[in-house]
Amino acid sequence: MKTYDWIVVGGGITGAALSYELAKVGLTVLLVEQDASPQNATRYSYGGIAYWSGTDAVTRQLYAEGISRHRILSQELETNTQFRELDLLLTIDLDEDPHWAIAFYSKFAIQPQLLSVAEACALEPLLNPAAIAGALTVKHGNVRPEIITSAYIRAFMRAGGHKQIEQVTGLLSQNRRITGITSNSQQYCSSNVVICAGADSRTLLQAAGMPVKLYFTHAELIEIPACDVQMRSQVMPAKMKWFDLEAESSTAAKEQLWHEPDREISPPIIDAGAVQFIDGSLRLGQLSRAISNPNAKIDAAKSEAAIRASIGRILPELANLSGKWHHCLVAFGCDRLPLIGTIPSYENIHVFSGFSSPFATVPALAPRFARWAIGQDDEVINQLLIKRR
Repeated sequence: MKTYDWIVVGGGITGAALSYELAKVGLTVLLVEQDASPQNATRYSYGGIAYWSGTDAVTRQLYAEGISRHRILSQELETNTQFRELDLLLTIDLDEDPHWAIAFYSKFAIQPQLLSVAEACALEPLLNPAAIAGALTVKHGNVRPEIITSAYIRAFMRAGGHKQIEQVTGLLSQNRRITGITSNSQQYCSSNVVICAGADSRTLLQAAGMPVKLYFTHAELIEIPACDVQMRSQVMPAKMKWFDLEAESSTAAKEQLWHEPDREISPPIIDAGAVQFIDGSLRLGQLSRAISNPNAKIDAAKSEAAIRASIGRILPELANLSGKWHHCLVAFGCDRLPLIGTIPSYENIHVFSGFSSPFATVPALAPRFARWAIGQDDEVINQLLIKRR
């Protein structure tokens, strides 16, 4: 049986990028993904690259490196990732103080510009002027999530990597040293295993007796096929409730709730936003729930109606477009930073998951992790290692 240097579990943007970068530095790598056509957080994301939003030295560095990588990735991966930079409009609700928004966003590396209602509607004519008190705008990166992920995987395989469509059912171990994985059909051996399976990372690691401070939300959106409606920008609310939901749901006081079945950790939220891809298709969202059961039953019709009502207030022309509701799990850490590195008290088992802004940071962090994996010290990786917690 072949023994790999690394097994990467999970074929979303994190696993795909990391597999490629590990192969680039000369390691033998097996990428294991459970679905031939993944229905994960990568698949249903907006593909946004918020390179402007760094708030400290580490995130500013990573976002700057990330956008630089995106500008050359199409050439490097030999696939058009549909990377572009477009105007992001952060809408300010009628009951919100624009001065609050200016103050809040002043901490970011690139500060968005305040627009009046008229200026915001000139930039995005689909906006409902009666629903906003103004907006902020900043240039924002965007890629097609499925395309960039597939491009990473194809480049990985050209570099000598191997991919298996298997469901990982457990970890092989000798005492506290991980030696590979078990799947629904066989075993695979490796010197190192890294878990990049998003929200499934928590389930897999906890089943192996390795609790980690990794959480997840149930994210819901509506996907609209290509249509005649044309957006000029990406629209998101200035006050993103999603961040508050993550912070509130990962406090020490709520830790025990995550171990109880079907517990609603925090009330659901909706952030009314929309993006249109180059092919004319749209994604509208997003409703987010913090529920401890990853298989919790969601009332799709009720959720879709709530998303459409929220979108209809801000972007009325999009509210009734024919589309399909989708649901996925989105992993996050307890401090808006990812979980990276070796799990304490174990050998050869690592995590690369919990990214709040994966398309902005993963293209920068994956090569750093790969160099760290072959023994090169990295000051950024050192600051993000799990042991910081």
